[in-house]
Amino acid sequence: MPLNNPTRQPLVTTADKVFDQMQHAIVEGDIAPGSKISEPELAKQYDISRSTLREALNRLEKCHLIERKPNVGSRVVECTIEGLLEIYVVREALEGMACRQAAMNMTDDEIADMQAMLKQHANVQALKDGTAYYQEEGDLDFHYKVILGSHNQQLINILCGQLYHLVRMYRIQFGMNSPRATRAFSEHSHIIQAIADRDGELAELLMRRHIGASRKNIEKKIAEQGNQE
Repeated sequence: MPLNNPTRQPLVTTADKVFDQMQHAIVEGDIAPGSKISEPELAKQYDISRSTLREALNRLEKCHLIERKPNVGSRVVECTIEGLLEIYVVREALEGMACRQAAMNMTDDEIADMQAMLKQHANVQALKDGTAYYQEEGDLDFHYKVILGSHNQQLINILCGQLYHLVRMYRIQFGMNSPRATRAFSEHSHIIQAIADRDGELAELLMRRHIGASRKNIEKKIAEQGNQE
């Protein structure tokens, strides 16, 4: 199911529904990266007015899922290694900050819920095999829940509202298998323990190291591919 934007108003409009559907299609690759957006075709497909469609497209642009250029039109963004690494640099800083805030602001129930979620993750066969650690979006995603647990609306708006689905798009496009699957899960466990201990400094440090390690793993893969060519 498409993930509700945390900044959305309670009233669900037609533009909201179209935004959710297109967002999901872009992230999952059903609308291909780099493909041109035809407003007349989409307005006909969704049976909506051009103004309603443009509202949805404006929001997709704010989420960095499409780009619009004068005299060229709109296209779905293309995933590049450079773009992926830039996102990881931003995530390392902002999610580290969110993790520190979560250690101060998460309720005991929220922490218990996250600990239960990690137990669910531990039973996934791909993780047991050490081949992949893929999390469903929203309430089953460790990083998403930590960000919400920060209770800092500005961080939530940036990380969940603007970058979250772009990150998922990159994950899907570049593949989910990872030699870090088991280690990443262990790092998640240590992070939630630091949050439970209300140690904001340690929680931030562990989150920054966790995301930094993933970025270095990607850089290593790029270097290996370059050596093979």
